[in-house]
Amino acid sequence: MIISKTIILGRIIKGSWKSFLILILICVISYFFNEYVLNHYIKFPVIVPGILGPALAFFIGFNNNQAYDRWWEARKIWGGLVNDSRTWARQLVYYTLADSESENELNEIIKRAVYRHIAFLYALKDNLRGEKKKGYKKYLSKEEISVVELESNIHNAILSFQSKDLEYISKKNWIDGFRFIELNRMIVLFCDGMGMSERIKNTVFPPTYTYYTRLFIYFFIISLVFVFSDFVGAWSILFGVFVGYIFLVIHAIGLAILNPFEPTPSGISLDQITRTIEINLLETIGDTDIPEPVKSVKNEYIM
Repeated sequence: MIISKTIILGRIIKGSWKSFLILILICVISYFFNEYVLNHYIKFPVIVPGILGPALAFFIGFNNNQAYDRWWEARKIWGGLVNDSRTWARQLVYYTLADSESENELNEIIKRAVYRHIAFLYALKDNLRGEKKKGYKKYLSKEEISVVELESNIHNAILSFQSKDLEYISKKNWIDGFRFIELNRMIVLFCDGMGMSERIKNTVFPPTYTYYTRLFIYFFIISLVFVFSDFVGAWSILFGVFVGYIFLVIHAIGLAILNPFEPTPSGISLDQITRTIEINLLETIGDTDIPEPVKSVKNEYIM
């Protein structure tokens, strides 16, 4: 996720130089085609770019709005996971109570449940980003790893272990009915967040939108050069590049946030969010092995 409030010129050039060169080439070819071929037969109608330009602007705006909605929904989902994760650890610590003989066993279950939740987040992050870092292994026992890795949905399998331990705590009368419901509700919320995240990842934005938008942008640029060349000559190349670059960059901005879970500077900072939750939860149970926060890259973005 981008954290810099300033525009980095180098990143803009790096991300758009290929499109810029293609744009120049298209404008040059269009100008010479109009001068030496098209003008001998017809004058290109001015009304074509006049109609196509506004229509294309609305279409690009629609695409960008849809892309931002996906990005913002993903950010809200993981913001909710941050709050619910902190609540989960706090409720485990303060909602449960055992006698002196069972206190050590309860503390072990609480620690295991907190560790397991961190593993759940790492497994979910791996799935959303298509990675195989398997950071969840650090917080699961060998027996749990052998069980969850047999299933196609590892993070969902981890939640099943959480439900089993919560049921065990209830049977031992270490928690009353109301607080049991509250803790179980947290597991339901984790499942909801997991499902909503998977829905965004697995719902492909129709590729025809991207393909035809870029195709229509190039057609608009060509028609613009045809029209301008009749009025300003070779300067139409410059005007075509200028107007076309604006359209292409606006379109590219939408594409950059279309898949919010991708490990890109404009994506959701899953590494940073997961590490923040990890630190908070370990501190809640008094753990001493606290990892360092994820650092930004050149103060520009954080993954």
